[in-house]
Amino acid sequence: PTSSLSQTTNTTCWEVRDMLNELSKEINDNAVSHGWWDEPRNLLEIAALCHSELSEAVEEYRAGRPMAYVNMFDGETVYYESDMESWGGRKPEGIAVEMADCLIRILDWFGHEGLDVDAIVREKMEYNRTRPYKHGKRC
Repeated sequence: PTSSLSQTTNTTCWEVRDMLNELSKEINDNAVSHGWWDEPRNLLEIAALCHSELSEAVEEYRAGRPMAYVNMFDGETVYYESDMESWGGRKPEGIAVEMADCLIRILDWFGHEGLDVDAIVREKMEYNRTRPYKHGKRC
């Protein structure tokens, strides 16, 4: 099924108010249907899984790879593509893809816990607006 997010264009913040909640439910439903929640998981395991995705993003960066690509094997040649429409169902790779994996893990957790991710993120953003430049630090 196509995500409701991919169908959204030219929307205001009010029209996307529950977008993260909808996405977290969609992600969690997929994770549950693929067995990722058959066994209980604690927060430490979730944090470790997120960390592993971030580490994979770092490795992609260190290797000088693009933000998003697929491997196409033609003999000894590996082609990097950035046109997502030409991926044809092959596994996406790259820095941004690994960052997305971390986001997917986080949103899955929100969905599993039944938390209002939209409200929590908006509240935190509102608080962050009140903080001093660089939170009063030099770096």
